[in-house]
Amino acid sequence: MKRILTLSLILLSTLYSIAQTALNVVQTDAGKISGSVSSDNSVHIFKGIPFAAPPIGELRWKAPQSVAPWNGVKACTEFSKSPIQGKPNEFGVYTREFLIKDEPLSEDCLYLNVWTGAKTPAEKRPVIVWIYGGGFVSGGTNVPIYDGEALAKKGVILVSVPYRVGILGFLAHPELTKESPNHASGNYGLMDMLAALKWVQKNIAAFGGDPNNVTIAGQSAGSFGVNYLVASPLAKGYFSKAIAESGAHMLPGKGSGVSLTEAEKGGVITAGELHAATLADLRKLPVEELLKQNNFRPIIDGYFLPQVPADIFAANKENQVPLLTGWNEDDAFIGAIKNAADYTTGITKRFGNKAPEVLKLYPGTTDAEAERSQIRMSRDQMFGVQNYSWVNQQSVKNKTKVYLYRFTRRLPATADFVKYGAFHTGEVAYVFNNLKFLNRPFEPIDGQLADIMSSYWVNFAKTGNPNGEGLPIWPIYSNTTNQVMYLGEKPIAKTLADKAALEFMVKDMTK
Repeated sequence: MKRILTLSLILLSTLYSIAQTALNVVQTDAGKISGSVSSDNSVHIFKGIPFAAPPIGELRWKAPQSVAPWNGVKACTEFSKSPIQGKPNEFGVYTREFLIKDEPLSEDCLYLNVWTGAKTPAEKRPVIVWIYGGGFVSGGTNVPIYDGEALAKKGVILVSVPYRVGILGFLAHPELTKESPNHASGNYGLMDMLAALKWVQKNIAAFGGDPNNVTIAGQSAGSFGVNYLVASPLAKGYFSKAIAESGAHMLPGKGSGVSLTEAEKGGVITAGELHAATLADLRKLPVEELLKQNNFRPIIDGYFLPQVPADIFAANKENQVPLLTGWNEDDAFIGAIKNAADYTTGITKRFGNKAPEVLKLYPGTTDAEAERSQIRMSRDQMFGVQNYSWVNQQSVKNKTKVYLYRFTRRLPATADFVKYGAFHTGEVAYVFNNLKFLNRPFEPIDGQLADIMSSYWVNFAKTGNPNGEGLPIWPIYSNTTNQVMYLGEKPIAKTLADKAALEFMVKDMTK
């Protein structure tokens, strides 16, 4: 009996060992790759997997091309080079944990990363494809708080994808449009995101993932990217759910987007300032010269985005998928704070006869109250109205389900940083359950909140519903009940507190 038990244990150990090594080498459509494993051997990690050809030389400012196949087994154990951009210096509350590594940076940057807890390719785990923020002029995948191990341990496969930024990702020019078979130029960074999704469809099953259960998720510029993918007819069928944290492009009217024609004119001006007479000259310029002209972002190019996203949604032409979205309590970027007197004067000058209504919604009778109102107004104008418009549009038209959140946890901090509160990007470490990467005086409540939020995000990726056993109930949002999950010290669903202010701003910004 003892011998049989010993043999059984040996057999189980052998089977477990085989399972653990089943993903040591993975066959992709371009060749075999190997990765590494987490310290507890529960997660396979693959970093720097090529998903498109290097966009260099003649491929600078072209749609992503197919990867050249390779022989043997490619070691994918280190992050690839981040997209070319300005030096990632710390600023404000954004310490190293929120930034890419200083080096290396390169035009050769189209390499994605996979974290999977699957033991065999047959598991069909849900997939989250993460798109980083950075204003479309910066960012990358090697940011510490984007590490996917903790989410992989909760049952999803995390794929983080890079995309070209700044002038290399979003330059439009008449010659670029002319050479394109799509008669468009300018949205190369968005095309990179789509190319990564196509790679996921072809390859994620080999990592134990389900290509039919893919959630796109992003924050800030990455959230705008999610919105653009949901709007784009080119992305149809490549994902089934969307998570958008602090960012969307959902207002018509002023500020609704730059057209291809306008962007082409800007490209001609840029080429002139760079002393490049032709497209060939532009492609030969050192990248350091290009970075002197780097204020480029997505445009309404007539191809990837055939119309302004708000119009695409209004016409029911978007990819209709469940949505989880929201923004942070202190999602604001403002300069010097005005005192109460200057704030009131500024509101009167800006809004005229509507100033009394604005001051009721955003009061400033004291300096402290005026400061808070300036933060709220900046937040609402930059992020709140966009995501709010998205959920209301989806709710009014009775489309797929939507869940709205407000992240309210003021991150514990030293005196230098406490003023930033629940700042832009502050929620990401909680979503990834990665507080360990931040040097902050966290309290037990922070670990609990990170566990809850990461579970919500994982549940949504699995089923399209964030709710699960042991979690506070998160109701579906509708424009009649206006129920929002407030994610703070005690997560709770409540009626959206500043609906009136958001409604005012939507009308003001679309008139």
